[in-house]
Amino acid sequence: MAADARALSVKHDFTAFIGPFNASTAEFEYVLQPHEYAVRSTVRTNGTFNLLYPFEAQYFTGGRIENGRMETAAYRYKSKSRFSKRSKEMVYDRDGQPVYSISTKNGKQKKKTIEVNADNKNTTNLQTVLAAIAKHYNEVRFCDSEMRIFDGKKRYNVIFRDEGTEELKADDNSPFSGAAAKCSMYIDKLGDDGDDLLWQLSSERPVYFWILRDSKTAAPFIARIKIKETPLGEMNVYTTKIEVKK
Repeated sequence: MAADARALSVKHDFTAFIGPFNASTAEFEYVLQPHEYAVRSTVRTNGTFNLLYPFEAQYFTGGRIENGRMETAAYRYKSKSRFSKRSKEMVYDRDGQPVYSISTKNGKQKKKTIEVNADNKNTTNLQTVLAAIAKHYNEVRFCDSEMRIFDGKKRYNVIFRDEGTEELKADDNSPFSGAAAKCSMYIDKLGDDGDDLLWQLSSERPVYFWILRDSKTAAPFIARIKIKETPLGEMNVYTTKIEVKK
């Protein structure tokens, strides 16, 4: 029996490798209630990457669940690197329309009014997408879906395809194994190269996700993520631990 997607909390501990480097760790948690949701994450660099580019960021997204759809009502993040501190907050009205953003860099604040645009209504961000695909899969057992993203400047779509099932094996990077649902994610930058990413991928590459279910609660969780090509080589993200609350 599937976990109740209306009342569920899943926390992931991630570790990311880029090429041969253990580059970063992250904590990612999504919380679903009957009519609202919240997504939180913290990312920080590791080892050699931390020496070369120390970085830490915290993200939060919250909103409503209306007719099964996750509608963002607030988004904020703050980050710190060797030379700068940044933060950003996006504020939405009750109709799901982003109305303004507040950004800071090294203490200097900038407020920007966002022009009302029907295409931006009920959009979300990449952090929420990770929770939304787990919710979607829990409800329909299939990855195929499309979500609308607006980052305060640009609008684009995220398109998920179902890629069948693959067997994952436990190893030194992750203790989780089993028959996993495999999904691919494409980012459609609207207006570029014919505006149809499913048929014209141009130079873009998909991101792959593997979804398993917790053995005790049947809650879906993202077990692994892969990007085959980055400037520094293949990127692999492994879930090292999960905590599920119902």
